[in-house]
Amino acid sequence: SPPGLLLLTSFLLHVKEDHASPTRLVCDNRLIQKYIVEAKDMEKRVGQCQTLPALSCPAVLPLVDFTFQQWKSKSNETKRREILCDLALLVGAAAGAQGQVGDECGARQLSQLYRHANSFFLLLQTFSWEAGHWEPSCSPHSVEQTHITSIFLTYRQLVQGKLRFFFYDLAKVLCK
Repeated sequence: SPPGLLLLTSFLLHVKEDHASPTRLVCDNRLIQKYIVEAKDMEKRVGQCQTLPALSCPAVLPLVDFTFQQWKSKSNETKRREILCDLALLVGAAAGAQGQVGDECGARQLSQLYRHANSFFLLLQTFSWEAGHWEPSCSPHSVEQTHITSIFLTYRQLVQGKLRFFFYDLAKVLCK
């Protein structure tokens, strides 16, 4: 089965029925480490593809860097919404780039990144601490890039940074 589907299935199998709260995915640190390794591997593999063209229509990517002090001051719901915005841009960038890449290697890697990012996007929509659902009307800080590899770099930074720290913060609450 595709890794993105495995991620979503693994998460959904560990969601409590009464309240959608991430349990094993958040509480088992090995899972986020596995997704970080996968993100690094995808970035490495796309770098090995032959002659990737510049994107004629630039990809709009989220700026995913943050300071730890800023991050700590946010609520878990704010963090979740921020990551959802970042993932929405990444999913859109991967989808848009797929249509511009004729290279089989690059297209395969973009497809994998799209599946992984979309799985995290769907996963994070399944739980919330505030009333109401996530609205796709966010405007994260973004940058336009014409290099396909920048999509993979941004995804790896998001998984290694915000997503990992978000799961760490949730574990403190949910894994007692």
